Amino acid sequence: MNEKSVHANPIKNRTPRHRAREFALQGLYQWLLNNEDAGAIDAHMRAAHGFDKADAEHFDALLHGAIKDAPALRGGLSPLIDRPIDQLSPVEHAALLIGAYELKHHIEIPYKVVINEAVELTKSFGGIDGHKYVNGVLDKFAAGARPDEVAASRKS
Repeated sequence: MNEKSVHANPIKNRTPRHRAREFALQGLYQWLLNNEDAGAIDAHMRAAHGFDKADAEHFDALLHGAIKDAPALRGGLSPLIDRPIDQLSPVEHAALLIGAYELKHHIEIPYKVVINEAVELTKSFGGIDGHKYVNGVLDKFAAGARPDEVAASRKS
């Protein structure tokens, strides 16, 4: 992650779910770089300052679900990206995994909210234009994962 951290760039009014996504992004970043055990990453994130304000249940779903489903999620993302997935920045990779996981497994969250949250994570932790890339990829992914919801939204 660039030098920013959750603590260095506080955003007011972050919801517990948004905080869960921030911690999940950091955990996935750690997993992508070090291939560390998910349980160790989970324990490290839970001990971090501010975790008590996060939605712990959603954090669990995102971190463990994205790691467990990473091969399938990458399979769905790969045709939508312009380079091999291992050449993505770890922040973009993690944000795409979180977004793809939520699009597939949390249909109660509107697809536009999922995409916006992934974009905001990438803006906070990633490079200059990474959020635009994440937005474009997840928009295409959403069309495949939730065709009826996306079609209905585009009609209105």
